Amino acid sequence: MTARTALVVSAHSADFVWRCGGAIALHAQKGVAVTVVCLSYGERGESAKLWKQDGMTLEKVKVGRRLEAENAAKALGVHDIQFFDCGDYPLELDREQRFRLVDVIRKVQPDFMLSHSLEDPYNTDHPYATRVALECRMVAQAWGHNPGEKVLGAPQLYLFEPHQTEQCNWKPDTILDITDVWDRKKAAIECMEGQQHLWDYYTNVAQNRANQFRRNSGGQAGGREAKYAEAFQSIFPRTVDEL
Repeated sequence: MTARTALVVSAHSADFVWRCGGAIALHAQKGVAVTVVCLSYGERGESAKLWKQDGMTLEKVKVGRRLEAENAAKALGVHDIQFFDCGDYPLELDREQRFRLVDVIRKVQPDFMLSHSLEDPYNTDHPYATRVALECRMVAQAWGHNPGEKVLGAPQLYLFEPHQTEQCNWKPDTILDITDVWDRKKAAIECMEGQQHLWDYYTNVAQNRANQFRRNSGGQAGGREAKYAEAFQSIFPRTVDEL
């Protein structure tokens, strides 16, 4: 049986940690090879703590952000992490960079993908990354793109939780219990020293989603006693044989 794979498309180098670190760790623990693509380091817009240090430069910020992300990826059990260094605020990919992502998708052949919400008025880099992920998923499915390569099937794209869900029109339909791997996500979160203000925030998010997991898995009638969870919104219909 072929080992399962997954692909995360992260706008900035810390996004995959806050928003789907638990899913990464849980599936890595189950033997799924998870590849993470960071389209940018978030060096301009998401590194305020680093920029407040004397003598800081753009390259120093990039080096620091990359090291944080690599350490976090190691804590989560990521199979492969790649940095595209496309710049941020705004994030922009040219045709060559998009085809590079298509190449990654075809090589990984993910069983499922994860990226950002389709809307985010606070950070337009996030939905931009998802639009690019959807476009490259489409190209990877095209028989006429680099004929002879193995084309992509139809992996589900899960949208992980944005910072302010109501303003992003994000509505979860999947809640994942990450209690068993919370220690790994917590370790990854604590690697992101440049955004320490988010540590408690995403701990609270995980606890709140666990409450919803308990309610939706049976509630007082016997729901699973999840302590930490992550929520996702799926884009495509699911094909099933039974409910």
